[in-house]
Amino acid sequence: MRERAAAVLAGSAVGDALGGASEGYTPEAIQERYGGRITGIVPPFFPDWQTRRPISPYHKGDGHITDDTLMIQALVEVYAKRRDHLDAYAMAEDFVPQLTAVPRWIPELERETVLLQRIFLAEKWLVAKLQYGHVDPREAGVGNIVNCGAAMYMAPVGVVNAGNPDAAYAEAIDMAGAHQSSYGREAAGVHAAAVAAAATPGARVDDVIGSALRLSHDGTRAAIHAVVQAVRDLPEAPGDTLIATRLREAIEPFDTVGPRYREPAMDARLPSRTKAIEELPIALGLLLAYDADYRSTVLAAVNYGRDADSIAGMAGGLAAALGGPTVVPAEWVSAVAEASRADFDHYSALLADAAADIVEKDRARALAEMRRIDDIAGVASAA
Repeated sequence: MRERAAAVLAGSAVGDALGGASEGYTPEAIQERYGGRITGIVPPFFPDWQTRRPISPYHKGDGHITDDTLMIQALVEVYAKRRDHLDAYAMAEDFVPQLTAVPRWIPELERETVLLQRIFLAEKWLVAKLQYGHVDPREAGVGNIVNCGAAMYMAPVGVVNAGNPDAAYAEAIDMAGAHQSSYGREAAGVHAAAVAAAATPGARVDDVIGSALRLSHDGTRAAIHAVVQAVRDLPEAPGDTLIATRLREAIEPFDTVGPRYREPAMDARLPSRTKAIEELPIALGLLLAYDADYRSTVLAAVNYGRDADSIAGMAGGLAAALGGPTVVPAEWVSAVAEASRADFDHYSALLADAAADIVEKDRARALAEMRRIDDIAGVASAA
């Protein structure tokens, strides 16, 4: 359990940190800025990051984790407190206070403050609706823009449900109702399920893809299928550029943001039965294309651009869950931990201890359920 927790948390955090610098840009712009493909930790895209984008003056790059990882850590704290499965009410009662009342070091702001000061508008929605609006937590996500905001921090749900993708999907879908709706909520469930599948002893990439396809619905399932098929159709030794191009072509019919990531279409991120977020299908596609090799998968996500930190975070967590903590380059882990002032061992211990307790409770519940079924079967047989 400790190994799985450590792998997923470190793998996703490192991917998130590396992808922060390239978030929002095209592969061509990334290569022009950095003199070729990114191969590790790089400085911010713009040296004058403090004033370049006044609405979001965040120090991305230099090994800084972003809000993706900070929200994962906040969710781990909730599991450590509750030591049981979570639902939408837990998000209102315990997750929101993690955003509003617990000071922590925010690397992109270079200061200690509450996470509410870092998360962006679609995530601030949680606080507005649950703390101030007093909306039913199961329905609070309705009305928010549909994006990857809930999916990006659902990896811990997969860890506590390791080996049971169906349970991970159901738990994440319930929790994400407080934050997202439509295909944003669906992606949260599928991401959790994929992590649960990847964290199963002996799992392989095809097991992860199979679970994602089996449990997903509507546009999300169609998008994952299209991306997977694009990978299956690649020629032998396709090269990084061709892989990225084919995956973008496959996801484009389902992506509402459009070709310019920082200039979304007028009807972007609206609820739909036929659309999907881009990040999760692309993460799964890269995982498959590079056969879950951690370094190759994460760097491909980083150089893909667009929402690179979320794509690399999801792909990195899945690759590490499949390969174990040793597949995450130690030099990246130590550099990100130092730059972000992050104690990955602390959070993996919290999550592993909580997951162990949850597994024991699940075992007791399963035994009780079997006794109930046996009792009913016995009554039915006697009748």
